[in-house]
Amino acid sequence: MKNLKRLFLSTGLALVVGLSLTACANKTENAESSSETKSTAAQVEKAGVTEEKPILVDKEKKTVTVLAKVNGKYFDQGTRHALVFKDGKFGDKPILVSMADQNTFYNSLIEIGAKPGNNMNPENAEKTQVEGDKINVSVTWDATEKNYDINEVVKDSNGKKIDMRFGGNQERAKDKNTGCLACLDSCPVGIVSNHTYAYGSVEKRMEASFSGNSEVLPADGTYVAVTFALAQ
Repeated sequence: MKNLKRLFLSTGLALVVGLSLTACANKTENAESSSETKSTAAQVEKAGVTEEKPILVDKEKKTVTVLAKVNGKYFDQGTRHALVFKDGKFGDKPILVSMADQNTFYNSLIEIGAKPGNNMNPENAEKTQVEGDKINVSVTWDATEKNYDINEVVKDSNGKKIDMRFGGNQERAKDKNTGCLACLDSCPVGIVSNHTYAYGSVEKRMEASFSGNSEVLPADGTYVAVTFALAQ
């Protein structure tokens, strides 16, 4: 009888200890999960952009800020796409994946007083460089104190300076739905693109290659804020 009692007490104690350890493990796991969710939250708090509000217009400062996510794939290979909407046809091709669409982006630039060049079309694209108001582009994220110029976060294989212009192209942007907000050579579809190179310089004529600067940009999947400022 005494042996039976000891067995019962021993079994009960083991059960309690087991349940306690499981509860502690679950609590730790939940805490880690909560911490991870916080660190990968779809927002850049200091810039005021979130998944629910992925684009922010400041008429006074003449800026448009877009929530985006770093695409580490293009740390090691080249692309002509700087910033593309996640649900666009080319949503898997940019250095930075935008949470805002290209059409809202176009309207936002108009809202701050930017004037589009609209000088490019599919027929003249390879012989024409994009025109339109000059746009200064910078990138920041919550873990840094700095706003990095696009020339610091994107590497040009030729070492030339990226010169972004508001090309326009609203109707083609809607029709093609590539999702392109910002391209790294002059583009007849992208809303903003690089005046330094004519269309086809990257993918067709191989005159240049662009990649994300892994020594400056945060890790793959990190949310960043990309600000487009109308040059004064």
